[in-house]
Amino acid sequence: MNNKPIITASLVIGLACSAFSPSSAEAANAKVNLRILETTDLHTNIVNYDYYKDQATDEFGLAKTATLINEARHEVDNSLLFDNGDLLQGNPLGDYVAKIDPLQKGEIHPVYKAMNLLDYDAGNIGNHEFNFGLDFLQTSLSGANFPYINANVYVDDHDNNPENDQNYFTPFKIINKTVIDESGEERQLNVGVIGFVPPQVMQWDKANLEGKVIVKDIIETAKKYVPEMKAQGADIIVAIPHSGFETAAPKGNDENAVYYLSHVDGIDAILFGHAHKVFPGSSFEDVDGVDNTKGTINGVPSVEPGYWGDHLGVIDLQLTEDNGKWTVNSSQSEARPIFDKVTKTSLVPADENILSAVQEDHEATIDYVRTAVGETTAPITSYFALVKDDPSIQIVTNAQKWYVENHIQGTEYEGIPVLSAGAPFKAGGRGGSSYYTDIPAGDLAIKNVADLYVYPNTLKAVLLNGSELKDWIEMSAGQFNQIDSKDQQEQPLINLDFPSYNFDVIDGVTYKIDVTEPAKYDRNGNVVNANANRVKELAYNGQKVTEDMSFIVATNNYRATGGGHFPHLDGSNIVIDSPDENRQILIDYILSEQTINPSADENWTFETINKKNVNVTFESALQAKAYADDIQTIQFLSEAENGFATYKLDLTKQKNAKNSNALEHMAEIAAVRQWNR
Repeated sequence: MNNKPIITASLVIGLACSAFSPSSAEAANAKVNLRILETTDLHTNIVNYDYYKDQATDEFGLAKTATLINEARHEVDNSLLFDNGDLLQGNPLGDYVAKIDPLQKGEIHPVYKAMNLLDYDAGNIGNHEFNFGLDFLQTSLSGANFPYINANVYVDDHDNNPENDQNYFTPFKIINKTVIDESGEERQLNVGVIGFVPPQVMQWDKANLEGKVIVKDIIETAKKYVPEMKAQGADIIVAIPHSGFETAAPKGNDENAVYYLSHVDGIDAILFGHAHKVFPGSSFEDVDGVDNTKGTINGVPSVEPGYWGDHLGVIDLQLTEDNGKWTVNSSQSEARPIFDKVTKTSLVPADENILSAVQEDHEATIDYVRTAVGETTAPITSYFALVKDDPSIQIVTNAQKWYVENHIQGTEYEGIPVLSAGAPFKAGGRGGSSYYTDIPAGDLAIKNVADLYVYPNTLKAVLLNGSELKDWIEMSAGQFNQIDSKDQQEQPLINLDFPSYNFDVIDGVTYKIDVTEPAKYDRNGNVVNANANRVKELAYNGQKVTEDMSFIVATNNYRATGGGHFPHLDGSNIVIDSPDENRQILIDYILSEQTINPSADENWTFETINKKNVNVTFESALQAKAYADDIQTIQFLSEAENGFATYKLDLTKQKNAKNSNALEHMAEIAAVRQWNR
């Protein structure tokens, strides 16, 4: 009798399964290490090249970040790579592709010639993606070989019914990722990714977006879609908000919503940006809810990798599966730099494949920025633009005023005094110690103009009364910390949380700023000291500015439509709605004048503090020392970190903001214009 067991096909299959599949216990406790990588706010900085200085740099550029990306991938089995927007605008290469030799349908934007080599898994839309219009954006995106997501931009269907609104972009994507677990087995992981943009784009790019799209609140949008992503099978969810970090109570439609987003149930990781900061990093120390060592916000793994490719965001997640459900067991976040700012040394070489991919576009941009437009009789620098009237602002405000005065001739607005608002775009701060304008006397080229006006804004002019004008300057004066005149200890003057591009100087009037008074507004435009009065002796043509006076103020689309949260500026009082870019107006002005004198007219200054021992300091670049030697009120003190230096501002020696100085300067300009005609 044959007692051998009978081998059946079903038994073979069962044996095979038991031999080659993990046990149910193992499957239930499977662990996967997943690395998530982020770039953000590249602003067209693909090549490690400073087009304004016309020289190579080690401090930024995707060509450098690409090396970090490749290294980070090789260190692990499982990784994903995302970009968080503000990609298409920001330097002369972006301007060249959008304005000078415009991208055509079927052509690939140079940013995607580079990024397509890096196998991105998805990209999010940043606010600056809209700067050149929706048509240009769609033409550009068609060249990307990776998907784009954004959940809070909708088609404007003009029916005022939110129930039937359609997304303009794909709101989210679930990526089916094959991963290797800790035992070496392949597994399928469904990674949901969702993107957001600040609702304020409807103000900042009103001319490009109004009537075409609407933008909804980031948090409410997340609460809508995250459950839907889970229902569609997302194992984990990665949120990519092009948004910054604030802990103040939300008001709805918040620009900086990352902190609130961390409270939305179901989000496992946050890749953020927009604010050009580094998280984890020193600026996030001692913030409630933040673990600056692990890199979490209210327990959610998060990262923000700076700007222009100067860092790579890295989040390492350890995931555990239990009965088909994946959870984050532990995490570690870091922002890896490409450059050591302390030792001023490069940490990685540029990726030659990236450089080769955009070589033709890069060389064409260099030729463009070297085009001459005029000459300046004096240097134009921005080293001290936050502490004294400054030539880098003066030349911009002169050009804007010239443009508006010409355009109101023969209109109902002719005869109304024209003022001009300008801010220091390059004033160090979060941009680093090299982020200043420094143009020597002599020839001016396109690269110098782009250095003076770095954004593709369009000119707008608003009609204000004298009281509203004063509030504008009060808001700008939030740039300064309050100084205690009785305190002999060192007191930093500059409020580092206040962006320098919101420090508007209003040319055409004269005034003083008293920094011993508290600020009237915080950086978000909220009244925090209703009785504060930092702005003193505000005058026009020697006459005190009163509420019944009217002024036309030249500015840009960002400010005129509410950018920066300035009082009385919401788009409702625009009287000149120009399609012309401020930067092109500056070029036209220089071409018209041929030779310019950019010297500041000293129309504003600080109120003198009558205490000899008050010690007020500020930081600027170390290179500014050469210019400080010629300024009576500024004294070099010492070298600081990362290429900065500390300077003393003597507020006991401040010049008065004299109408005669400003008026004489304006008269000189008018005389030169008449001669040139």
